[in-house]
Amino acid sequence: MPQPPAAQQPAGQQPEAGQRLGASTGLPLPRFASVRASEAKLRTGPGLRYPTEWVYRFRDMPVEIVEEYDAWRKVRDWEGTEGWMHQSLLAGQRSVIVMAEETLLRREPAEAAAGVARVQRGVVARLDACRQGWCAVAAGGYRGWLPRTAVYGVLADETFGS
Repeated sequence: MPQPPAAQQPAGQQPEAGQRLGASTGLPLPRFASVRASEAKLRTGPGLRYPTEWVYRFRDMPVEIVEEYDAWRKVRDWEGTEGWMHQSLLAGQRSVIVMAEETLLRREPAEAAAGVARVQRGVVARLDACRQGWCAVAAGGYRGWLPRTAVYGVLADETFGS
């Protein structure tokens, strides 16, 4: 059986027993992906004939895929806005957006660990791993760990990476 394109295989999101799967890809729903394009239209329905509701102008923004229809994905962004995007506008490379007003990027996944940098609300970071309430990220030339509760782009019980 051929593998779905990379944009449909988000890291760390494999189906679990009893989990809802997408009709088009067979991958778990919900799951996270990131916006691949520097301009991505969010439509009111799954097709080009539906009007554009929103245009994302930033690459790598995390979105949650909540439904699938053919080559279209219904996504939800960090503000709760939902709409449809063509699969070609999405990438499997995971990212997160910082939701906390300001948080400390830490050297290790522990509250007592040394700080690497202060991260402001709205910063988008590449997501490398998540475990035990912490996520390993890279942004602006810095690498470190953020509390899972400080970011959008990870399911509540999701664990992946090294």
